[in-house]
Amino acid sequence: MKDLLKYLKNYKKELVFGPFFKLLEAIFELIVPVVMAKIIDNGIVRNDSSYIFKMSGLIVLLGVCGLAFALTCQYLAARCAYGFGTELRAALYKHINSLSYSSIDKIGTSSLVNRLTNDTNTVQNGVNMFIRLAVRAPFLVIGAAVMAVTIDMKLSLVFFVVAPLISLVIFFIMRKTIPMYKKTQKCLDRASMLTRENLEGTRVIRAFSRQQEEIDEFKEAVDDISECSIAVGKISAILNPVAFMVMNLGIVAVIWFGGGRINVGKLTQGELTAFTNYMTQILLALVVLANLIVIFTKAFASANRISEVFALLPEEKGEITVLDDSSEKMIEFRNVSFAYETAGDYSLKNISFSVKRGQMLGIIGGTGCGKSTLANLIPCFYRATEGTVDIAGVDVNDIEPDELRKHIGTVAQKAMLFTGTIRENMKWRKADATDDEIIAALKTAQAWEFVQRTSDGLDTVISQGGKNLSGGQKQRISIARALVGSPDIVILDDSTSALDYKTDLAFRKALSSDLPNTTIVMISQRTTSLRDADKIIVMDDGEAVGIGTHDELVNSCEVYHEIYCSQMNEKEGEKNA
Repeated sequence: MKDLLKYLKNYKKELVFGPFFKLLEAIFELIVPVVMAKIIDNGIVRNDSSYIFKMSGLIVLLGVCGLAFALTCQYLAARCAYGFGTELRAALYKHINSLSYSSIDKIGTSSLVNRLTNDTNTVQNGVNMFIRLAVRAPFLVIGAAVMAVTIDMKLSLVFFVVAPLISLVIFFIMRKTIPMYKKTQKCLDRASMLTRENLEGTRVIRAFSRQQEEIDEFKEAVDDISECSIAVGKISAILNPVAFMVMNLGIVAVIWFGGGRINVGKLTQGELTAFTNYMTQILLALVVLANLIVIFTKAFASANRISEVFALLPEEKGEITVLDDSSEKMIEFRNVSFAYETAGDYSLKNISFSVKRGQMLGIIGGTGCGKSTLANLIPCFYRATEGTVDIAGVDVNDIEPDELRKHIGTVAQKAMLFTGTIRENMKWRKADATDDEIIAALKTAQAWEFVQRTSDGLDTVISQGGKNLSGGQKQRISIARALVGSPDIVILDDSTSALDYKTDLAFRKALSSDLPNTTIVMISQRTTSLRDADKIIVMDDGEAVGIGTHDELVNSCEVYHEIYCSQMNEKEGEKNA
């Protein structure tokens, strides 16, 4: 929680003057019962109407001033809380974007979304309530107690019996509910994760007719939230009725014993009315404090969850900010092994190879063998657990990440386009790219033909996630985006899977002719796509079981030979072997 306080530094005035105005309102509220007592004892008893009107005017004045101070406090509290919330969200979002893939994997995307939205709202609400009530409620309890004691010391003993009883009720309820709030947040994280997975994978779910199973799983997650919330609600619901019951019994006791004190002349009717008002103020303030504890408990739990994200160190940054463009050896892996932090076993084991500038490296293998993991080490999305990865003769750990990624164009397995025009999407890799550069990249990726056919060309608007484009169109635009500016390295992570063989062949020919000095790293399930590669790495269970050209591997690598033959008919396989 402490590390979040720095986001309040721009709101010091609001933090000081907000509670101050609430204190002024509370002072006026404490004066009202005294004035009421005087009206009863000096006005009503003596039938002095002018005195009653005069003192009633004072009560109205106190009420108007109290309202003005309360509204001022509300404004300052809102300004501080929403400003704090805005700065906290911006800082948290910025920090999340600075995290490494490993750190993001550790917490999970759905949980990060919840912390960025729900948890920041909860902390923001906590700040708001702190300014408005955290000082006012205790002050009312103490102030009303002091005023009650000055009226009648003996009668005040009722308060000193009732107040601890209410405090005990509050303590036991808070002790039960605090752990339950934390459990509810975890249930919310799970529901968010399922929502995200189901919405993103809706086509797969329907393809396998898994709608009912997924609905049942989501219902189970929602039921867990409901059970936790109901359990917390049941316990919390006890608070107000029990507190008000004790409070009302206390007021009955005050009136009972106070009546006796009036009969013996120790107390006036006005003083008993004032005492009853103070008793009500004290007990209501205690109930408010109880509700504040609930709010602050949620806020502290959310603050701790946000602090967990801030505690994750940003992606390490190397010191080298300029790469040597003349280096002949572009990529080199030396005895590289890698294991995800959330997994026990190595995903890559002792991988060694090198690729020269302008060469094409193919990576092939079965599902889950480590192809994408290997590719993710090149732009330093993940850092090697053992060994070194060199780019242009420099260890990637020593290169400033932004500088490294300026030289690399990456196309992920899943084509990801953003809402905006084609031109805006194409400028993601190079912000100042000209239309000529964009068109050249689109032509290489075999995308210019269909872009040209659209009514708006480069200004064609892409809907969210590229839903107004086919799978092949999305892949080609994603590829073209990575090619803008002719990067030194292009990584194609199975990103031609939606292309037909003719388009795939045309793309590979254009890639070779248009970017002769670019090193290509192509992951593919098709041996035909990698046939012309200068070097192919065959992956199997995290190990490189074969490295060589297509012709060499067909004869020397059993795994590659099996993949190749499975994609050809037996006769053609034997002929080409």
